[in-house]
Amino acid sequence: MAPTPTPLQPLIAVLGCGWLGLPLAQALVDEGYAVAGSTTTPGRLLKMRDAGITPYLLELGPTLTATDQDTLHTMLTGARVLVLNVPPSTAKGHYVELLQPVYQAAAECGVRQVLFVSSTGVYADEPRTMTEADALATPDADSELLQAESLFTHPDAPFATTVVRLAGLIGPRRAPGRFLAGRTNLPKPQAPVNLIHLTDCLGILCRIIRQRAWGHTFNASAAHHPTRQEFYTAAAAHLELARPTFVEEDTLGKRIDSELLRQKTGYTFQFDDLHEAMKHC
Repeated sequence: MAPTPTPLQPLIAVLGCGWLGLPLAQALVDEGYAVAGSTTTPGRLLKMRDAGITPYLLELGPTLTATDQDTLHTMLTGARVLVLNVPPSTAKGHYVELLQPVYQAAAECGVRQVLFVSSTGVYADEPRTMTEADALATPDADSELLQAESLFTHPDAPFATTVVRLAGLIGPRRAPGRFLAGRTNLPKPQAPVNLIHLTDCLGILCRIIRQRAWGHTFNASAAHHPTRQEFYTAAAAHLELARPTFVEEDTLGKRIDSELLRQKTGYTFQFDDLHEAMKHC
């Protein structure tokens, strides 16, 4: 049975308790919130329960089974905030269709706010600084992520949604030194790196919920943007792995700007320096 929220302890539902979602749910429990969470992995249910999270086994799809439909509604009943942390890779090419039942269930269950975890992958790989205005969420956008953002942010949505576009994720079990180690003839040696540490992901998402900063779209990336060649060579060396090699070319890439997030929420990054961040992965 789903826990009953109280005025001082609103129920938060975290849909997708994986590498990011599980520690986020744990952090929210530590802050005193009643939290429900979903996973597709049966072996994770006990770990979630022991962490104080009400666990649900749930497999999303464009058409939910009767069991999953019931589970989704049970999980969202009484929830005030839904954290939607379902990456497009789980959809196998039908991301918006995958999230349609979630949108419908959130509307039916009276969810008030949605925190949509998105990605800076929505931006074109062009040699310039990207702000939130450089990728607009519309139903006919080229990016499935932008289409999904549009589903949850359109003016007629029955809840207020904040979208957080996270840069590349690093942290425990995601050491950047392993990303390109030993690879050869890699392109774009001078392109800027856009990454964010798990610690800052959790801090940002928790702060948005705590401050009730709804109705925004935010980029979230460390302010440090070393070149690909410089950073990934150093990251591989840090782990004593074979260093990557790059082709000689001047092609650049995008640089993600997260100044709006910093201004609106006042959040201070714990790992704005990526060289320091790699030591904590």
